[in-house]
Amino acid sequence: MTIIITNPRERTRFLRFAMVGIIGAVIDFGLANLLIKFFSAPLVLAGSASFIAAVISNFSWNRFWTYPDSRSKPITKQLVQFTIVSVIGLSIRIPTLVVLEPILYRFFSILPYSFPYLTPDFLSKNVTLAIAVVIVMFWNFFINRYWTYNDVN
Repeated sequence: MTIIITNPRERTRFLRFAMVGIIGAVIDFGLANLLIKFFSAPLVLAGSASFIAAVISNFSWNRFWTYPDSRSKPITKQLVQFTIVSVIGLSIRIPTLVVLEPILYRFFSILPYSFPYLTPDFLSKNVTLAIAVVIVMFWNFFINRYWTYNDVN
């Protein structure tokens, strides 16, 4: 974490990585909510499918924008490494979704709310997904930086 604060180049990479993550999160949340709303998919299934779509987007953006100087490794090797890191991230994400969703559902069920679409179900699913995304983002950044993209200065 200190390297992000003290090294301007790493800070720029982290900010780009975070921006790529925002794009991935839009894909992730959008697809998850579409699968839940229109196909009645359970959160774990919808969240897994949306995670895969976000990984593909994130790899592409990170390869060509966040780490454009990472070219000593073949793209297929980096994709495999990125995917391994992402699958481990998914293994962190799924238990987070399973454990937090019912807790947050109970929490949001006791709160008074007046917005028709902000139901306890909607809020619990999306807040749970947001927490999982943040946790996995830090995992992904540091492991990808020092393994997948370790060929950059």
